Amino acid sequence: MQGHVSQDTPVGVPAALIWDVYRGLELGRLVDKLAPEVLGRVEFLEGDGGVGTIVKLTFPPGSPGRGYMKERFTKIDDENRVKETEVLEGGYKDLGFDVVRIRLEIVEKDSESCMVRSTIEYEGDEKLADVVSHVNVKPLEMIAEIIGKHLCQNKSTL
Repeated sequence: MQGHVSQDTPVGVPAALIWDVYRGLELGRLVDKLAPEVLGRVEFLEGDGGVGTIVKLTFPPGSPGRGYMKERFTKIDDENRVKETEVLEGGYKDLGFDVVRIRLEIVEKDSESCMVRSTIEYEGDEKLADVVSHVNVKPLEMIAEIIGKHLCQNKSTL
């Protein structure tokens, strides 16, 4: 069984500006600073923010599952503003999925705004049909809103 869940979140800043945050380690730093209650703590375990980087997200108390997720950056496409990661352990893999990928794409709307397209792709056994409803991109949508608001408020100082 394969599937995906996706959501577009409008952001009132230029695509290039938000891509500078999303493409590397700055996203994790800002999540730690601005929204630890949404995703929890972000630790950089290996790498410099490029392909191969491994990060660990420790979810806030009360989150289902093991309470953390490790992911590896597998694609950073500056031309198309696409970043992909693969979950190595924890997170939705704890539900039994064999493969879980997260894709973040910055889509330019005009010179002053864009959309963050957040997608979670999953693969697993047909027996997982009952748990597919638990896969959602709401935390990624909330992060896009928080980062967008932060960048919008600080545009003049960036």
